[in-house]
Amino acid sequence: MIRRLFYMSLGAFGAVWAMRKLQALHPNHLARRAVRNATGVLEQMREFAGDTLEGAAKRETELRSRFGLDTVENTYHYDVKDGR
Repeated sequence: MIRRLFYMSLGAFGAVWAMRKLQALHPNHLARRAVRNATGVLEQMREFAGDTLEGAAKRETELRSRFGLDTVENTYHYDVKDGR
């Protein structure tokens, strides 16, 4: 009797678990998860870019002060239109 009850409860648990896994694969759920992950990645990329630009600006300021290039007029500009 206890053995049958154990296997019946194990089967019920397995059925509930399988139904939840199948519901998670529904296209609406997949789309929501994809959007949530994409926005998370986008936010991380923005944060990384901001940190990188901030670090680059800080380093440029340090180098300009070290080499005495306090103003932009002291730097030499090339006459190339595309910036190469």
